[in-house]
Amino acid sequence: MALLAGLVSVAVVERRNTPSAVTLTGAVAAGGGWYEALAAPRPPGEDAERTSCGLILTVRSLGVTHPVLPCGAKILIRYGGDTLLTEVIDNELTASGRQFELTPALASLVGLDGTQEVDWRYATRP
Repeated sequence: MALLAGLVSVAVVERRNTPSAVTLTGAVAAGGGWYEALAAPRPPGEDAERTSCGLILTVRSLGVTHPVLPCGAKILIRYGGDTLLTEVIDNELTASGRQFELTPALASLVGLDGTQEVDWRYATRP
């Protein structure tokens, strides 16, 4: 199950010159465009730590923590010129002052270091 969650968790949505079998777009945020939020990497936990969503985290886990969005919610995160599809894997933030925490592997993938502003919106099929 963890392997399947890892494979499904993150897919690069914006690929150049590569046709995609599944096209995902973002649901436009209220007022148009994207929501803005503060995000930071989640501190590395113990290997095989269980999230409030029932998933087991490893060093390769990809996903986000958000205190309100439901477990499994698919969202697009945009940071540093990259837009990635991910999902909510936990609802318990480890620190205050942010709305999202990215797993260390996801933060590394998008180049997020420290607390930064990111854009996000719900992923939808066109």
